[in-house]
Amino acid sequence: MEERIKIAGIVEESIVDGPGIRLVVFTQGCVHNCIGCQNPETHPFSNGYYIHVDEIVEMVKKDPLLDGITLSGGEPFHQGRACGLLAKKIKKMGLNIITYTGYTFEELLNEIDINRGWKELLYATDILIDGRFDVEKKSLSLRFRGSSNQRIIDVKSSLEKNQVVIADI
Repeated sequence: MEERIKIAGIVEESIVDGPGIRLVVFTQGCVHNCIGCQNPETHPFSNGYYIHVDEIVEMVKKDPLLDGITLSGGEPFHQGRACGLLAKKIKKMGLNIITYTGYTFEELLNEIDINRGWKELLYATDILIDGRFDVEKKSLSLRFRGSSNQRIIDVKSSLEKNQVVIADI
């Protein structure tokens, strides 16, 4: 059976959700419920609709301008297995993966063996923007982040060094 992702929507070309031109998948469902979240409609797990992973792959194949995809939300790690599968297929195409999460990198590592699919998604992610949005630390001057507590992490380097390495983007 083909894997599906429950999404709130897709933006086919974005320049604000990571470097370059990106297809953005907004997953549906989030337990963080951050005050001031810019996507509160993505919180209820009962909303949204399902799309097959390969349908998203086909969208990406049709756009030669894309540098990669961004998985946002909602919370992509709530659907880690399906999002990880999508990320792996996109990486095979030579494109990069950015994942936004309300979890910290450390929280993901602490529970990576407990939560189904977290490892697949984390290991397929190139850049992780982590941490819950904090309205008290909100700043419009931050690149690709909503609040100053959120970090832009180079996942591969962080896993190799066993410590957070901030991405140079």
